[in-house]
Amino acid sequence: MKLKKKEKKRNKESFIGVISITNQGYAFVNIENFKKDIFVPKNKINRSLDGDLVKIKLCKKNKKFKIHGEVIKIVKRKNTKFIGILYFCKFQKYGTVIVNSGKIYLEIIISIKQLKNYKENDKVLVKIISWPKKLKNPLGKIIKTFGPFGEYDSEFFSLLEKYKIPFNFSKEAESEAKEILSKKFIDLKNRKDMRNVNTFTIDPLNAKDFDDALSVKKLKSGFWEIGIHISDVSHYIKEDGILDKEAFSRSTSIYFIGKVVPMLPKVLSDDLCSLLPKKDKLSFSFIFNMNEKGNILKSWLGKTIIRSNKKFTYNEVQKIIEEKKGYFHEEINTLFILSNILLEKRLKNGSINIEKDEIRFDLDRKKNPISIYLEKNQDAHRLIEEFMLLTNKKISEFVNKNLEKKKSNRLYIYRVHDVPDTEKILLLKKIIEPLGYLLDIKNIKKSINNLLAKIKGKPEQNMIENLILRSMSKAKYSINNIGHYGLSFIYYTHFTSPIRRYSDIIAHRLLYYYLKVKNLKKCKLKSISYYENQSEYCSFKERIAIDLEREFIKFMQVKFLRKFLGKKFYGIITGFTNWSVYIDLLLFQTEGMIRFCNIKEDNYTFNTENYSMIGKNKKNIHFIGDKIKVKLIDANLEKKQIILDWIGKI
Repeated sequence: MKLKKKEKKRNKESFIGVISITNQGYAFVNIENFKKDIFVPKNKINRSLDGDLVKIKLCKKNKKFKIHGEVIKIVKRKNTKFIGILYFCKFQKYGTVIVNSGKIYLEIIISIKQLKNYKENDKVLVKIISWPKKLKNPLGKIIKTFGPFGEYDSEFFSLLEKYKIPFNFSKEAESEAKEILSKKFIDLKNRKDMRNVNTFTIDPLNAKDFDDALSVKKLKSGFWEIGIHISDVSHYIKEDGILDKEAFSRSTSIYFIGKVVPMLPKVLSDDLCSLLPKKDKLSFSFIFNMNEKGNILKSWLGKTIIRSNKKFTYNEVQKIIEEKKGYFHEEINTLFILSNILLEKRLKNGSINIEKDEIRFDLDRKKNPISIYLEKNQDAHRLIEEFMLLTNKKISEFVNKNLEKKKSNRLYIYRVHDVPDTEKILLLKKIIEPLGYLLDIKNIKKSINNLLAKIKGKPEQNMIENLILRSMSKAKYSINNIGHYGLSFIYYTHFTSPIRRYSDIIAHRLLYYYLKVKNLKKCKLKSISYYENQSEYCSFKERIAIDLEREFIKFMQVKFLRKFLGKKFYGIITGFTNWSVYIDLLLFQTEGMIRFCNIKEDNYTFNTENYSMIGKNKKNIHFIGDKIKVKLIDANLEKKQIILDWIGKI
């Protein structure tokens, strides 16, 4: 009896929590001190939207859920502004903005007065101004338009709005940047002059900002002086200035297909700070003598002035490596040989070697995708990568060790990578075994490298590489060094890209401070919490940039595939949910979806025990990695979703 009274009393109480709405329409509310989230049926959500803070009351038990709830009040909206597509209701005195993004589907009513300034099918930013009880849909006000739905610029600017990324710099920041450019002054007193040493940059064809350059000088047979020169951005960007605060707020440049949102104004990123050829440039350099075995004999760190002789593209350097002739061919060939030695040492030490192909597009004048292809990692890319890895490693080692090679206890910003989650590794093992691949849990790194070598060039390569990446922890910035698991480095930082990463500016400032102040007791740095907060923020902004770049790539993929509607393709199963199967289209390296209910050959369900889909009637089983023939039936630009039709196993 007491239990029943307690239950009745609890059912009369109300509770506040955040609602999470599923793709199927029902929801769960997370409430503090409750062991499980409270289930909310579709008809009890009562105008709440995913992420809203809501008040719920508990309802009577039902057969499926012991406790379920009903939303009785929206305490606080997570968002009141949404991005959607404007439609006119021809026979009504209003328009509607349809928001169909992720877990949110809304039809927001717009008064006829507003429609005069906008065009049908515009992608717009709309704000909910009220939601009268008598109306099924909320009333809204259009704040701005991004342009016609489906166009490059419309998607570009709407994504920036969605992720709250500013495109233009503030007037104050632009003004400060122009002032820095006009007052550029080169003080050579504390800089090593490297202008007479052969120096060059190696970058993508369309690159405009050049962070790093390499210099090569032959000393005697088998010995070389190599310089890694990084743009001295921190010389120009003064800490706590207007420009510094805005650069920190952005924290990273964001690279779209055909466009860049820079961390610094272009007068700095593309001009003053960029290591352009035939111009005197300030840099922060790591210079070392290396023998033919790839051993560093001595090294120097400090500020320099350089003058790049040549701006190479990766393709130009690749041609020089292959043909062993051309401008600076001896220097480039030497760097190539040494980079291979560095790579071999790194892999021997346990570094995981994932070289994913990059998706690239050819665009027409209106920036519509006209072709899609994969860019492979060539020798020229690996050359640059190995020397940048070496620099980042050696600089963090220098900060950590004093002259006696003992731990220095200096504060620094590290690029850290934790060990992988055991459950994720076991799941990876479970998924790849039906494909004939094994994973040794006792020696994960070596086993993963062996797996990567075995799948190279095979149809399942992209799929398995993605599974490996998902099983790994996410790299981040921190002042607490735990090492870098993936690279097998005890010490690692990001130092080599200060034009496009604020973390590198922090690394430059701290390193220069330690070079100037030899006695640790005299250091007058900001608080530990200050640098940890900066590290966490840089990690946060990096994740946003990655998500944004991926979403834009998906938009371009879907847009390109619209011209192939009705065509048949080969694909590989890459994953399952309880309701659907995901297929990677091999020709485009693009993932599409098929709902189980739309597969005509059988009634399929997801089997979690062996990570497969199994047919109820014919008992056919399909695993991740199985090759499938499919038909492209829809390419939804709004949802950035590719819908396929199942034809059958190959």
